[in-house]
Amino acid sequence: MDFSLSLQARPVPAPICRGRTSRTADPRAPPRLSSVTEFRTGNVPQAPQSTDQRLIAALAEDLRALDYTVDGVERLLGPAAYEALGRDQLVPAKLATERPSEADAPEPLAAVVRLWLLGEDVEEAHLAAALPGLGLDGLAALGLATNDGGWFRADVDLRPYAFDATNLWVASDLGAHQRPGVLRHDHVLGIGQASLTLAQLTIRRVVDRALDLGTGCGIQLFHLLSHARHVTATDISERALAFTRFNLLLNAPALDLDPDDLADRVSLRLGSLLDPVAGERFDLVVSNPPFVITPRTSETAADELFTYRDGGLPGDDIVATLVRRLPSVLVPGGVAQMLGNWEIQADAPSWHSRLESWLDPDTEAWVIQREQLSPAAYAETWLRDASENRDPQLYERVYRAYLEDFGTRNVEAVGFGMVWLRRSGAAPAHDGGGEVKANDAGRGMLRRFEELTYPLEQPIGPHLAAAVERHDWLDAHRGDFADQRLAVAEDVTEERHQRPGAEHPGVILLRQGGGLRRTNLMSSELAGLVSASDGELTVGQLVTALAALLEQPGEEFAARLLEEARNLVLDGFLLPAAG
Repeated sequence: MDFSLSLQARPVPAPICRGRTSRTADPRAPPRLSSVTEFRTGNVPQAPQSTDQRLIAALAEDLRALDYTVDGVERLLGPAAYEALGRDQLVPAKLATERPSEADAPEPLAAVVRLWLLGEDVEEAHLAAALPGLGLDGLAALGLATNDGGWFRADVDLRPYAFDATNLWVASDLGAHQRPGVLRHDHVLGIGQASLTLAQLTIRRVVDRALDLGTGCGIQLFHLLSHARHVTATDISERALAFTRFNLLLNAPALDLDPDDLADRVSLRLGSLLDPVAGERFDLVVSNPPFVITPRTSETAADELFTYRDGGLPGDDIVATLVRRLPSVLVPGGVAQMLGNWEIQADAPSWHSRLESWLDPDTEAWVIQREQLSPAAYAETWLRDASENRDPQLYERVYRAYLEDFGTRNVEAVGFGMVWLRRSGAAPAHDGGGEVKANDAGRGMLRRFEELTYPLEQPIGPHLAAAVERHDWLDAHRGDFADQRLAVAEDVTEERHQRPGAEHPGVILLRQGGGLRRTNLMSSELAGLVSASDGELTVGQLVTALAALLEQPGEEFAARLLEEARNLVLDGFLLPAAG
């Protein structure tokens, strides 16, 4: 998993669902709490201004006319320079947008690319030609660029973003590759790898109320609006909410929002963790929280923390707090999905033992660890992330602080991955999958912890949804699984390996071509069951036939084979047969 700071917008494949639910009030929704303070400020210092909708609409019209889209920028730069821009390498894009001679004016699209994507100063005449509707005074009034002696310097990163055939523009702070020096500590992050990862793993089902906890510049919020009637977005940073509000108004038509009544579908709230939504319930919560484990020693002061990544709590306490508390804001059957870091102590029985200790008995969980880093590698990653390596003295001081802090807790490694939670209750038709445990009511409880460090098919959200559906199907058929008919999934292949001259294969593998791309090592009897699973005979009939063929009449053989077949369904190798 790439932890690096990346502000390059990339197309994200379409979510599972594009539908809308009715906008009529949901009787289950709690009354609006009088203590909640809605963020409606359009004038926050050193952030885009959103008090003048006329100017914002004029900007949007100019950007459309320029074809300032993901595809339009790629056509301008060419594939190689565009891909380099995705790696925060600006030189190829600079070359692609430079004028043949000083006397030539750049084409209008190149002028805004150089301003907002490359961080280059642009002559005012060239920007005036590119943004005729907004004008230079409007550009400055919105807080997007500053006139410095006839040349405009970008104050924000404003770039195209696309998903589900929807073209948007997203404003955030300029990255370290666009502006020299260490990032400001209230930096508002743009479209980074973590935000793209969360967008791709979120299960997209139509819901009434969704929560984006720690919205940043609003990426998850934009995706949620494609399948949620109403979304509440929170952040501890007033600047972040100002960026989000500006982005919502700039993209109001594409997001199906009324700029004069954002509250109809969006609620922006300032506050920490779950405080802004105390007493409320949601069908879906997504969060890319400030999960970075920042040293807590005398060497690190509170004003040195970066609000977009540092949660302000010791160790991995912010992730622990959310895992413990998120179920409290979910409706029964509601789901939360988040990214996180967790510490792995040297004497821990497993990488996930701490995670298990955070879970309430009535909370289902599926955790996929994508990467582990040593304390030293972790420190280096996040020091580079904020460009603190550009200050040698600061770099050494904070590097030492990281290692000392991890040492106080006997931390051997730090894990990164995704966390899926479901509040026990009436489960919706689509949600997430894993090992089955029984709760007091007798329903199968999902608790699964696995490490998948290889590349997965993206977006992974549809495959997580299918895994949940299979888990719930298995739970519903715990008593009659032997009576069900199964078929091999379309993307599954079989591999057999044997020594030259051997009569039988020594290794039989099942492989998935898509989704989580699992590999399963099979016994010969399980391979026989899979080969015969064509939807004609029940699982019980196949097990009985194999027991007779292999002369294994005992109940233990049948029970083991049935359990192995269940696991293959759970992992998506076998599926309930159609009809």
